This record gives sequence, C-alpha cells and structure tokens, in this order.
Amino acid sequence: MTQTTGTRTSGTRTTGTPPAVSFTGAVKTFGDVRAAAGLDLEVACGETVALLGRNGAGKSTAISLLLGLNEPDEGSVAVFGGPPEESVRAGRVGAMLQDTRPVPRATVQELVSFVAGRYPAPLPVAEALRLAGIPELAGRRVDRLSGGQTQRVRFAVALAGNPALIVLDEPTAALDVEARRAFWESMRAYARRGHTVLFSTHYLEEADAHADRIVVIDRGRIVADGTGEQLKRSAGGSLVSLDLAGRGARDLALLPGVVAVEVRGERARLRTVDSDATVIALAGLGAIRGLEVAPASLDDAFMALTSRTPEKV
Repeated sequence: MTQTTGTRTSGTRTTGTPPAVSFTGAVKTFGDVRAAAGLDLEVACGETVALLGRNGAGKSTAISLLLGLNEPDEGSVAVFGGPPEESVRAGRVGAMLQDTRPVPRATVQELVSFVAGRYPAPLPVAEALRLAGIPELAGRRVDRLSGGQTQRVRFAVALAGNPALIVLDEPTAALDVEARRAFWESMRAYARRGHTVLFSTHYLEEADAHADRIVVIDRGRIVADGTGEQLKRSAGGSLVSLDLAGRGARDLALLPGVVAVEVRGERARLRTVDSDATVIALAGLGAIRGLEVAPASLDDAFMALTSRTPEKV
C-alpha cells in the first residue's frame, strides 16, 4: 500500500480535463530489480512537481515510462490522457535527460533550430533561447560551452517544440551554485506561463524551493506526496535535542509526543509531534541539559520516509 503525506494539490486542472501525467499501478522490472513497484501518480496541468529520491530510487525509471522510452510491465502511464509517445511526437512534451552529449561543431542556434524543425508548432528559436536565458550564446559552438551553459542549451532544446509539459531528469546535477540559480530562474519563467513541470532531483532544497508538490520515491514506490511543509510535519513537527549527561536513552522513546529517538555520543535527538509535552516530560525527569528545540527540516522528513522498512512486493 502506498503511503501519502498531506493532501494532493489540484494545480489548474478543471472538470473533464485529463491530467498532464497519470501513472496507474505502473510496474517496471529490470532483471531482479523492480525499479517501479506499482506507481500511482497524477500531475495536473499547470503544476510544478518534484520527484525526490536517492540515487537508484526509481526516479529515472519513472521518467523513462513517462516519455515512452520504456513500457510498463504492468499498469499504465498516460500523458494528457493518451499514450506518452503521441504527446512526445506532437511536441506537447519536452525533456532534459541526464545522458546526452554535445553535438560537435554545431552552434547553439543551429541545434535548437534543427530540433524545432521536427515539431508541428515549435517555439520560435529566439524565444526558446530567451526563456533558457542564453540568447548571447546563439552563435557559440555547443561543444565549447561550460557545463552550466551546456545544461541551459539542453533546456532550450527541450523548449523547442513549444511543449505544455517539460520533464527534467536531475537538471542541475554537477552544476555550481551560480549555474543552478540561473537554471531555476529560467525554469520558473517557463512555469509562470502556465506550463507543467516535472523534475527529478536528489537536492532537497531544490524540491522545497521550486515545486508546488514533492513526491518522494524510494525503492520504486511513492512513499509520500505533498507540499514541503506537509512532508516536514510528517517527520514529526519538531526536534528536541539534549545532552544525556551519563543517563540512559531507553526511556526517551516513551515520552509524550516522541516518535523517534537518535543518539549520537552523549547527545540525543528526539523527533516529536508535541514539543511542549516532550519538554515538560523531560523537565520532570530532570533531563534538560543543553536543551534545544527546532522545527523539523525537509532533510529530517526525507530521512524518516526513506529509512522505513520496505513493504514486500
């Protein structure tokens, strides 16, 4: 059974309008590995959704199914209500994948123009370059650009068909801080036009900052689906830390509100859904040395969600 966190948002979907993306019990197996283990997911038109997970969690497999690069062994995947390959051919879907190489000797404008010419109603090349934030690179050779510049060229290529949905697989992997910031500025400009964005990442701060919804995938399953704040609450609303000062930690898990206990050396960290009740109980035990109370972070939520024992499939 898939666990979800919080309430799924509805984006700009209206009655009778199919979702931009729909996974229904999608299963994909490679040898002994079940890379997608019954994915159920809807992304409404106009939403920006992050697929968050560790390397090997199943994010790239989900994207390959979404783009029609692989077919599910069980279940189904639909894009705008139909087979993924139909929307891809029609230019309704643009994608940035991890495994791409620069085209030798072609300029940025030549590359984007070539790709745009493959679609029935492409975006003007100058507009694609502007949205990607690289109009000044139009005459530069693609194989002579920096890593950050190359990634933004890939973004321009993904925009060339004038897609209603763009799919980004780890779009800022290996980029420095400045290049990552510039990329997300470009992506937000695209999303503000009412388009749908689905991106995978293992950068928690990117998911929290740029997505309307975060879908956490682990071991091929969706283990949580909600806003960043909803995921943080799912980890336990607060973290209470204290010095053990030689006392045992065994009874700390029994305190009111406490849902998890972590001990590092002589310091304990309690994840709690009621920090007030937890602190009062600690005071009653005389265990308040070095006491700190802080809200749970998305890191805490992610670790809690992905450290649970997987269900048998």
